[in-house]
Amino acid sequence: MALLSVADALARVLEHARPLPAESVPLLDAMGRVLTDGIAARRSQPPADVSAMDGYAVRAADVATVPASLKVIGEVPAGHPFARPIKPGEAARIFTGGFLPDGADTVVIQENTTRDGNVVVINASAPPAKNVRRAGLDFRTGDVLLPASHRLTARDLALAAAMNHPTLPVHRRPKVAMLATGDELVAPGTEPRPGQIVYSNGFAILGLARSEGADTLDLGVAPDRVPETVAAIRRAREAGTDVLVTSGGASVGDYDLVQDALKEEGIALSFWKIAMRPGRPMMHGRIGDMHVLGLPGNPVSAYVCAVLFLIPLLRRLSGRTDLTLPEEQARLGCDLPGNDEREDYLRARLEQDEAGRWIATPFQTQDSSMLAPLAQGGALVIRGPLAQPARAGEPCRMLRLAV
Repeated sequence: MALLSVADALARVLEHARPLPAESVPLLDAMGRVLTDGIAARRSQPPADVSAMDGYAVRAADVATVPASLKVIGEVPAGHPFARPIKPGEAARIFTGGFLPDGADTVVIQENTTRDGNVVVINASAPPAKNVRRAGLDFRTGDVLLPASHRLTARDLALAAAMNHPTLPVHRRPKVAMLATGDELVAPGTEPRPGQIVYSNGFAILGLARSEGADTLDLGVAPDRVPETVAAIRRAREAGTDVLVTSGGASVGDYDLVQDALKEEGIALSFWKIAMRPGRPMMHGRIGDMHVLGLPGNPVSAYVCAVLFLIPLLRRLSGRTDLTLPEEQARLGCDLPGNDEREDYLRARLEQDEAGRWIATPFQTQDSSMLAPLAQGGALVIRGPLAQPARAGEPCRMLRLAV
């Protein structure tokens, strides 16, 4: 099978991916998720005319000429509507958020009054609706304020709550299962024996998945044997997994058995080689509604492939439309040689110059086993296939890494 371009590989990964079904969740659980339906207000806000200030609810006609003395007939705190209308020559002490009594049409702020027992002297006139928030000022019953396909922010949750929605209909979270393979892998905290290495890939991949709002299932590490790998794949299917991610065993060595295990389970592969570096030996397949991404075993390769392919897949399943990390422009901080037929993603330090422009400086060594430069770098500099040599200061393309 010929090497696919990154763009063609991503198109295949997303070809059969559809937003997951809706579920109704409490407001806080809806944070960052995508609405399946538009949300209409169940009430008006405010539901009646309310005072915007502390002061006195009066009839504007009574205070057209000042000073004006009015009889105080009671108080209107927030949450306690007044029992009777305001008549000519009367006033009610009112507090911010209090419902404007019937008969009153304006509010005089307390700084413009003088109180003497049950009489208040109004020292400044107030036209109708002064210091009053009219009913429906914010929104009215039936207004659709949160559209379908909108990704919810904290501000949206506040709005939905004010609209009187305790729950919201959102796309179900994708469920991601992670399976590593390799006889040489041991858990962090273990003292590796000769020939063993500490397993790290799953922590990055599941961390990325969680940052994209997915629920995760860690299937652990399977040895380099087909039966155990098949059993783990079956556990993923039985758990209702939407995306199975494997790490390792995606190459063509005698002990790279993930392809055999996937085929035994009836998973058809759409590709298993990409014209990119790092990450050439990556696989993609699908069985039913479960998508499979077979990532390389080298930790940097696995991470870069997850950024380029897992994140867009999870976003599509979540109902999002901003699928890929946005490409940005920077200037190179060092010279780079020409490139071969593969697209390069170079780990780079990211700084800003005095003019606020991004300067991306790729690390000198880009070996795909090296995690320290990945953790220290803030970006991936993208070098297209057959790119010509580039000099420091020239523009370049980059993806900023936030997770």
